[in-house]
Amino acid sequence: MESAKENRHLLAGREYVGVDRIDGPLIFVKNTHPVGYRELIECVDKDGQMRLGIVLESSTDAVVVQVFEGTAGLTLPDTRMRFCGEPLNLPVSKEMLGRVFNGLGQPIDGGPPQRGDLALDINGMAINPIARQYPRDFIQTGISVIDGMNTLIRGQKLPIFSGNGLPHNELAAQIARQAKIRGTQTEFAVVFAAMGVKHDVARFFIRSFEESGVLDNVALFLSLADDPSIERLITPRTALTLAEHLAFNEDMHVLVVMTDMTNYCESLREISTIRGEIPSRKGYPGYLYSDLAELYERSGMIKGKAGSITSLPILTMPNDDISHPIPDLSGYITEGQIVFEREMDGRGIYPPVAGLPSLSRLMKDGIGEGMTREDHPHLASQLFAAYSYVKDVRNLASVIGEEELTPLDHDYLEFGKHFEQKFVSQRQDEERSIEETLDIGWDVLRSLPVEELHRITEEEIEKYYGG
Repeated sequence: MESAKENRHLLAGREYVGVDRIDGPLIFVKNTHPVGYRELIECVDKDGQMRLGIVLESSTDAVVVQVFEGTAGLTLPDTRMRFCGEPLNLPVSKEMLGRVFNGLGQPIDGGPPQRGDLALDINGMAINPIARQYPRDFIQTGISVIDGMNTLIRGQKLPIFSGNGLPHNELAAQIARQAKIRGTQTEFAVVFAAMGVKHDVARFFIRSFEESGVLDNVALFLSLADDPSIERLITPRTALTLAEHLAFNEDMHVLVVMTDMTNYCESLREISTIRGEIPSRKGYPGYLYSDLAELYERSGMIKGKAGSITSLPILTMPNDDISHPIPDLSGYITEGQIVFEREMDGRGIYPPVAGLPSLSRLMKDGIGEGMTREDHPHLASQLFAAYSYVKDVRNLASVIGEEELTPLDHDYLEFGKHFEQKFVSQRQDEERSIEETLDIGWDVLRSLPVEELHRITEEEIEKYYGG
């Protein structure tokens, strides 16, 4: 084993002149020394310009290299490949907060190059599952429909399932501005990774963080729509590498926002197609699940470490199809999802969070007495149950007409209107405490007769319903 490591060290930096094939962002090189998977390479064109890449495949016959900046202008005989003998590392430090970087972690804000305290492998740290700590701390986002019914827990992975044209970016920015852990002065450092987004979306986030005064606590990694699509595959990894340093070396609480995961998966499908791999569902590679899990599972908490990583991936569902492979597989990996509803957005409700398909699987462990308020679990359950009945009544009314409904059905329709207009809907600059959220929940429940409140105790009804 030691001799193999020594040989690998001696071979590091070996350079080859000329390549065998260039196909899109991929370069194929034959007759090389043994090369490691995801090894960093430096590709130099005939003019001496260097581009970075990583090894995607290594065999006795050939090595397949993925070039991040693309292969435009490269020629077969003049291209030089230098194998570095190690994976791509990112210099990280706390001073990266307040800065803007490209997808490879290089500054693009006009400031000086970052001076990292240490360089970390962008593929992440190997965490023993036994060392993980179970998430239990309630995060107050100031958004009622999340805090009250889809509670975010520190260390959780809670994706936003949205669609084109829906205000998922506005919701993500609001959460990033307002998120805090109750009972402490700790605020989140935010690591924001954008993949394939337009310039106006990137400007929106920067302006939002500047105007709210939190930009100094945010690090942005931007791989824009006009950047090489292959760069999108590395962007979330560089962002998560900084997040791991801040959380587990600097003991900070980090909120990671990644948008748009659909663009990331499209780039993954593009590379898979070029490599000639056998496609799976809708043309995506069969390893889409494990690739997404590799990113999502870098969130969480570690025993003995004070910091944490909480993840909010955003993905736009193609054709608003929640059964599409990207949201479908994401739902298996993450601990719930916040689902947007286009019909609610059309009625001017912000945030247009669908009450029934949205879910936080860790909510039950982070709410209740000593964490939020003793009535929170039963109140949330009652709101879910009542709103579910509202959906049934609305479907019935669309068939037989509202005039044929019973008086109780009309009470539920009134409750549904109050629930959406008072509890779900709020301004983008409005921050509600958990007590305000729960009080609004009780207020909308007063649209129903007390006999319909089957999930709430008599003590809670006496204390809160009659107020």
